[in-house]
Amino acid sequence: MMIDDLPYRQVGEPKPGGIVCVVDHATNFVPEDIELGISADLLEQHIALDIGVEGIAGRMARRHDIPAHLATVSRLVCDMHREENHKNVVPTESDGHLIPGNIGADLEARLERLHRPYHKALGEWLDAAQPELIISLHSFTPSLATSDEERPWEVALLYNNDDRAARHAIRLFSDHRLNVGDNQPYSGKELNATMNRHAEAHGRAYIALEIRQDLIVTRAEQSRWAAMITDVANRVALAME
Repeated sequence: MMIDDLPYRQVGEPKPGGIVCVVDHATNFVPEDIELGISADLLEQHIALDIGVEGIAGRMARRHDIPAHLATVSRLVCDMHREENHKNVVPTESDGHLIPGNIGADLEARLERLHRPYHKALGEWLDAAQPELIISLHSFTPSLATSDEERPWEVALLYNNDDRAARHAIRLFSDHRLNVGDNQPYSGKELNATMNRHAEAHGRAYIALEIRQDLIVTRAEQSRWAAMITDVANRVALAME
């Protein structure tokens, strides 16, 4: 839900030089004045949000002192994890599902109302905090409707040009006996918009995480992952000092 019509909310207070979390696809909320033209059940699926990550980020903020910046609108309304000129910043289809309400939508209006304020606030938040490490938190569906590709990874690290933190994180998650993806199931060379803009462009270290959604459905699972991610992030930060 948007509060004060803002496309983001922030949980916790960053400590200068600390660790922070960014969640571009936290919610499936659709403003009342935007009609996507899809069935309600699709809003509960991976095309509308990154299932499980809002709960993880909230627990990391409240229990582990890692503040979070979260989007408050569905990725189907405006995808914060895309550049402004990306064809899917306001998607007209996703995983084989047509989004008819977005066909012919006023792209500039969506960007001005949602995308730009989200990234402006995120940029200011990060400038003030100057974090030693950013966690970019996402989740992925175990299977796509439009593909037969197996997705066995339990967690994955994405990166573009800067893999400093990712390399440490891959090793540390592997120590938990997890099947860890290296730029899987998506490549950060192609999909890394938020971290390209707010981390790599400023020389900030980051770990972009993708967690398989069937592992983070319940509160207990989200609590477990929040604790594990916090431990890994703290150890990555120490390794990079």
